Amino acid sequence: MSELCRKRLATQLAEAVAAALRADLASHERALLVVSGGATPVPFFQALAERDLPWERVQVTLADERWVPEDSAESNARLVREHLLQGPAAAATFVPLTTADPTPEQGAAAVAERLEPLAWPASAVILGMGGDGHTASLFPDSRELALALTTEAAAVAVRTPSQPQPRITLSADRLHQARRHFLHITGGDKRAVLAQALAGDDVRELPIRAFLACPLATYWAP
Repeated sequence: MSELCRKRLATQLAEAVAAALRADLASHERALLVVSGGATPVPFFQALAERDLPWERVQVTLADERWVPEDSAESNARLVREHLLQGPAAAATFVPLTTADPTPEQGAAAVAERLEPLAWPASAVILGMGGDGHTASLFPDSRELALALTTEAAAVAVRTPSQPQPRITLSADRLHQARRHFLHITGGDKRAVLAQALAGDDVRELPIRAFLACPLATYWAP
């Protein structure tokens, strides 16, 4: 039953995001979509790829990325290419967040430069959330969390003790600028974390709180 609910949820989210992109493309030449990685968005990617859109005018980038090669099984870029940029959606312009540099600290400036020409503010940002309350790569135990929450830079290199790979993330400021924010989560544990986040205001404890003050459409299924 939960699998069916999650599939329906993914379809509903895809319809809402497609509507947002169409609305912005009615008055702008380009529209930007920011998506997240992980297992949860796969059915959403597949549902969105089936939507009738002028995909050649759509730009796609990621909220965050592990600093791994794009062909790695842990690459969010690979996930997007395999599940979203398929069929007509392959005509979209995809902008990944990694470079050939050995570390995200070395590559962050080039990534930021690559991001600047995109159609900001994004039409929509699709956020996920971990069991520790992180979203994008804004982790509670990250040494760069305070920087990522306050900088006006587009991207921040992140080192997090709880994560095996270094990462790069869009800053909270850049994510906040989007016209629409969606939170896509599944499972009772994530619902409990969200309830905890709504009951407090310490962003460093649960970084998802950084986005609860702005309009946030939550899509949840068991």
